[in-house]
This record gives sequence, C-alpha cells and structure tokens, in this order.
Amino acid sequence: MSEGPDALTLLDAAVVAMGGESRTGQQKMVRQVSEAIATGSHLLVQAGTGTGKSLAYLVPLIAHAMESERPSVVSTATLALQAQIVGRDLPRLLESVGEHLPRPVDVALLKGRANYLCKHKVGGGFPEDDVPDALFSLGEDAAPHPAPGSFAASPSSALGKEVVRVREWAEETDTGDRDELLPGVSDRAWRQVSVSSMECLGAQRCPAAEECFSEKARGAAADADIIITNHAMLAISAFEGLAVLPEYDVVVIDEAHELHDRVTGAVSGQLAPAMISAASTALRRHASIGTGVLDSAGSAFEAAAELLPSGLLPGGLPEAVEQSLDQVRSACRAALSDTKTDGKTGDADGGRQMARARLTLIFDLCERILAASTSNEVVWASRASSFTPGSGYGIPDDSAPATLNVAPLSVAGRLREGLFADHTVILTSATLAIGAEFGPVAGSLGLAGDGAPAWTGVDVGSPFDYPRQGVLYVAKDLPKPERGTSGAQLAELEALLTASRGGALGLFSSKRAAEEAAEALRPKVGFEILCQGESSLSSLVRQFSEEPDTCLFGTLSLWQGVDVPGNACRLVVIDRIPFPRPDDPLMTARTRAVARAGGNGFMSVSATHAAVRLAQGAGRLIRASGDRGMVAVLDSRLANARYGGFLRAALPPFWTTTDRAIALGILERLAAPAPDARVG
Repeated sequence: MSEGPDALTLLDAAVVAMGGESRTGQQKMVRQVSEAIATGSHLLVQAGTGTGKSLAYLVPLIAHAMESERPSVVSTATLALQAQIVGRDLPRLLESVGEHLPRPVDVALLKGRANYLCKHKVGGGFPEDDVPDALFSLGEDAAPHPAPGSFAASPSSALGKEVVRVREWAEETDTGDRDELLPGVSDRAWRQVSVSSMECLGAQRCPAAEECFSEKARGAAADADIIITNHAMLAISAFEGLAVLPEYDVVVIDEAHELHDRVTGAVSGQLAPAMISAASTALRRHASIGTGVLDSAGSAFEAAAELLPSGLLPGGLPEAVEQSLDQVRSACRAALSDTKTDGKTGDADGGRQMARARLTLIFDLCERILAASTSNEVVWASRASSFTPGSGYGIPDDSAPATLNVAPLSVAGRLREGLFADHTVILTSATLAIGAEFGPVAGSLGLAGDGAPAWTGVDVGSPFDYPRQGVLYVAKDLPKPERGTSGAQLAELEALLTASRGGALGLFSSKRAAEEAAEALRPKVGFEILCQGESSLSSLVRQFSEEPDTCLFGTLSLWQGVDVPGNACRLVVIDRIPFPRPDDPLMTARTRAVARAGGNGFMSVSATHAAVRLAQGAGRLIRASGDRGMVAVLDSRLANARYGGFLRAALPPFWTTTDRAIALGILERLAAPAPDARVG
C-alpha cells in the first residue's frame, strides 16, 4: 500500500498546471472532504456555482486511492455530468497531478446493463422483439413506441436505418456504450441490440459472455480506483442488495439534491394490463407453453382495475383487484416453474429468457402491491392524461386503461441501511441547505431520527458577489396563480422581456404553460422565442447561448440543466413556485404521513421540494464572475405567503425588490450594461 500525497498539495499542483488559481471555497471543500474520508464520517457540503466542486472532491479521492484497497465511487444524477467528469475533469486533473502520484489512477465508468450493446443479441441470440419496450422499462423517459408488430422495420425505414447503423457500429466499438454512438439512435432502435438485467442470460449461460461489454465494464470497475456511476445504480445497490457495484468504501454523491427523487424513481414500479398480455404473447412464442391461466388472470385484473378511480387508494385495494392480482401472481409463478431451465452452460435460449424476465417483473410487482399496506409502500391508480387548453395540467382520461403504481412511502430508512451504514458518504450540490439548515434534505435521505448516523453540514460559499451581480424581483401584486398561465402573468412577462430586449430563460411549471406563453408572446416581441420540444435540448441551448437577444422557454430539464454564462442569459423568469403537483399521489401520501406523525406535512414535503427546485432554477442566472442579471418570479406567494421567507432563504442572496418600475429600469440597463455596472 503506497502512502499518498496530501490533497491540498494535489489541488495546488492541479490549479497551477491548469492555469487557474485555487479559490477559498474550493480549498475549504478539499479539507472537509479529506477529513470526512479520514474519519469515516458523513458530510453534506453545499458548494455554490463556480466553486469548482468537482475538482474539490476528486482531488481527495485521488489521494485516498493511493492508500485504499477498495475503489471509491462518484455518483451523478445526469449523464451530462457523468460525461463531463469522465471526459474532461478527471483526465485534465490526472494529467496535472500525475508527477506527484506514486502510481497511475485507474478510472472506470459503470452504467446499467441496458446502456451497453449485447453481442449475443446482435448475433441473433434473441428473437426479434415485437413488444413496445415502454411496457417493460417503465419510469424511464422514452420516445413514443409503435404498435406491436412494427419493429420488423425494413432497412429503408427510419428505424431500419438506425438499426443497420447500430449493427455496423457494433463491429468497431471497443466499449459498446450507447453514449459513444454518435449521432445517437432512438430508444426503439437501441432496444434491438440491448437487453435489460433481467433478460440477460448471465455469464455462465451466454455464449458471448467473454465478449460482453457490460461484463467488461464491471470487470474494469472491480479493478478501478475510482468508479463513475449514477444514482439509479446506487439505488439498486442500496435497496435490492444486488452486486451491481464492486465493494467500495467511500462514495461522493454529486447533484445530491436529486438523490431522493432518483432513488424513488429507480425503485418504483407500474403494473398495466398490457404488460400481462405482452408477457403471455412472449410465452406462447418463445416457450411454447399454454397461457390460458395467465390470460384469464390478466383479463380479471383489467376488468377490476377499470373500476378504480385515478389517484391514491387510501382504503387499500378493493377485493376484486386484490383477488385478480393474486391470480396473476399465481399464474406467473406456475409459468416460471414450467419454463425453468437446468442452468447448464450453453443453454442460451434468449426468447425464453426474455419471456421469463417479463413474468418475473410482473410477479414481483404483484408481490409488492399486495404487501404494500404492511411494507410502508404507497399504491395508486393512474391513467393516460389529456390536456385542456389553458389548464397547464393533464386531466386523466377515464376511458384509458388503468395502471397500478407502487413506490416506497419513504426511502430514508433503506438509504440509511443500504448506503450510510457501511460506507463513508459525501453529498454535495449547489442546493443542499435551505437558508443555513441542512436538516430538511438530510432527513429525507435517512440522516435524521432515532438511530440515524452522525453527519456534518458545511456551506463553502460561492465565489460570486450575488448582491452586486443579481436581482430578485417578485411580482407581489399579481393574482395568486391558478391553473395555467393567466393574462396578468403574460402581461408581466411581456413587460419584462421588452425591457430586457430578450436574453431570457423562461422556466415554467409545465410544458403546456411554456408552449402557451411562447405562442402568446411571439407576435408581441421583436426577438425570437424558442420553446423546449421544438428541437433537441442541446441545439436549443446552443442557439440561446449564441444569440444574445433570443429567449428560451421550457420546463424541468431547463431548471437544472442549462449553463449559459454571459449576457445571453440576463433574465430568468419563473412562472410559479415549483410545488409538487396537487394531484401527485406519492407526495400527497408523504405529506399525510408526516402530519400523522405530528409534523407539518406541507413544510416538510411540498415546501422543501419547492425550495430546492426554486434554488436550482434561480441558479441558472449567475454562472460566471462577470455575469449580471435578474431572476423574476411571477408568483406573488413568494412575497405574500407565510412560507415565502422559507423559500427565499434557499435562494442566493440577490438584491431584492418587489417594485415593478425599479425592476423594469434595471432590465433596461442590463440590455446594454456598462462594464462594471451594479445591477441594484
């Protein structure tokens, strides 16, 4: 075991080699992370935009790698940050500090199995899949899927051309990683060359095991010093106890404000009648067994689910639904038994494995839903939504088939047991504290209550002078927001855009609200308004950043994913406080649970969720030391409601006004700023 260099020494070497200078906050974060690793204590560290937090945690991890026999893990919420760390931050850092290290540092990127091309499937080991993959990858954002039977696309079709290109790429790729295929392909095309973890035949049975890209990635991770992965993989490791990650001692969770929701999404499930029908079809085609019992149970479930109202099922499952789920579970159990293999090497029937994977998923979902009342899980019914113009929200279509959803009421306990109990955990983000309080976020992750592990929270600050660089304007005289975008909000938005002469990022509570605002304002302003969904997100952001007067309107991914320094983003407009939707069943259940325990459910769940999201949105404004701008919130509740102070405490300390005339005057000056002009 080699004795590693001091982390601050490495930091100094890195910033000198990269032509920069170390910042006070960055140095403070390096010391805090190093101490946490050395003492094995948990750390929550808030590091404002511009701190250089990636460098501040990677440097201590490199120093730790010189002494540890186990790898460390860095987990991110987004592919963008994952790619940035692997493709830019770590290579530059390792090049700059290499001469100070006793040996090279091995880095591995590890993703879920479905992100890698499957050699066996490309070679024809799995039958052509004619079932929409959305049915069996629920919870993921996917492109619209064709009807069953349309996957057998001709080579001249758009899908066929994509599949041909993927297969050609399969002959030359060294990693099989989907993100290295440029330009990318649709989910439908990728599905033709990849398998899920349940569909995988396993190393002992797959004839292409020695060539398997996923297994190679896992092997590289097992030998690595630092593993870069994502929150979903971390969740599966913590909740399911599956060995998707090698044994590790330290984990840094970047974008930690996303951890709670990403973990919840990764371990939530949905059961729809179409899934049972698709599994039955797969059984008949690929396992040649009778499916009458499963078909009958599926029909019973569909009929019983049709009578369910959309939303929470606080009284538990109706008897008819419970009985039908028990029938489906029993039918799946019998079919799994009938299709069981002897497990010998070479038994590589991909079609049968695919059918078994679908049965297993349905069986597990039935088990979870039936046991939800005793296992602290929440069940609700949902249906496809239709939009009413001006509503801003989807209205469930009662004629659509019902889907049963199941999710943990809380992920805190499982994270405490599966993550914090056996590892040193460092959580970092630009938005972890509300005011000076880390407690709300820490509690949601399992770091509060009896038996909770000890932790330290620290804010290392930001290099930006927020009171000089930014203004917060709250339109306190607007009516309280209702559903949709009101005429008063549109008039206020038009005045703000006109004063700033564009250069605005509009963050809206729904896609429909963004579209309606763009449609209403385009004829009234003399600059372009882009809207999310009209092109790829990357191309929209690129155009927005390159054209100083162009505006960009959008929703959630823009709240967190836009980094546009300079005058092109001089105004950030937020249409309303980003509370959870009032009809969100899981948030409603969590709010009620806090209230039953004697707490304030609204403040603990909805207000805390909104505060973190609001801070993320406001954080799009100041991205560099020379930036100047305004965050305008068109929701009067931020100024007038009792909880307004709680929400404002989560925001950067901008100079604040509720005076419309002052705000418009500032924006007019920002449209052509003087070199060192103050904004307030």
